[in-house]
Amino acid sequence: MSGVSVRTLHHYHEIGLLVPTVRSPAGYRLYSPADLQRLRQILFYRELDFRLDEIGEMLASPDAGTDDHLRRQHALLRARQDRTAALLGAIESEMEARKMGISLTPEEQLEIFGTDKIDEHAAEAEQRWGNTEVWQESRRKTTAYTKQDWITIKAEADANIQGFAAAIRAGEPPYGPVGMDLAEAHRGHLCRWFYDCAYDMHRGLAELYVSDPRYMASYDEIEPGFSQYVHDAIMANADRHA
Repeated sequence: MSGVSVRTLHHYHEIGLLVPTVRSPAGYRLYSPADLQRLRQILFYRELDFRLDEIGEMLASPDAGTDDHLRRQHALLRARQDRTAALLGAIESEMEARKMGISLTPEEQLEIFGTDKIDEHAAEAEQRWGNTEVWQESRRKTTAYTKQDWITIKAEADANIQGFAAAIRAGEPPYGPVGMDLAEAHRGHLCRWFYDCAYDMHRGLAELYVSDPRYMASYDEIEPGFSQYVHDAIMANADRHA
């Protein structure tokens, strides 16, 4: 009924933890309903990793009736449930981060990128490009990156963005050498850290910058016309290398 082996029952008997009420004429141990209730309590505490001597002491307490044991077991199981839920949450977060190729905690994401929503952005990117070889290559690379790698990546990206902004303010045309060199640096950054970004692929990314309202709104906060400028510079640079 309990799944406990005969050998275990004999051991419990030998150490006085569970002594059967009577024996049959043939010498077999006979367990009463009260014995089975005690066995149930033993198994509860064993499941909670208490040692047998500790269980014996708890069951021997004259003040602890069945209701007291049940309340205690309920509280202990609730505590274990909370710990298990916390552990599951941590493991699932790590699994999701590794799946997305991000090995940063939310705190580190906030520190480096100013947001702890990188996982959400990565999930959206996976939904859009997850079946492509480019995505798989990017994921293989980024999974191994450390916090310092991401700091370097962010610094490079920021420098490129500031370079574009400075070019716009200086009146440099996007199809001029400054604009095209910045576009080539942008492509090189992607190749170095994420995936082999061919020029045709770079053109496709440029189109995204002027077709997705979120990109446009975010980039144009840096400098008015930023998205269009980067788009035009990437296109000119791709033509230069065609």
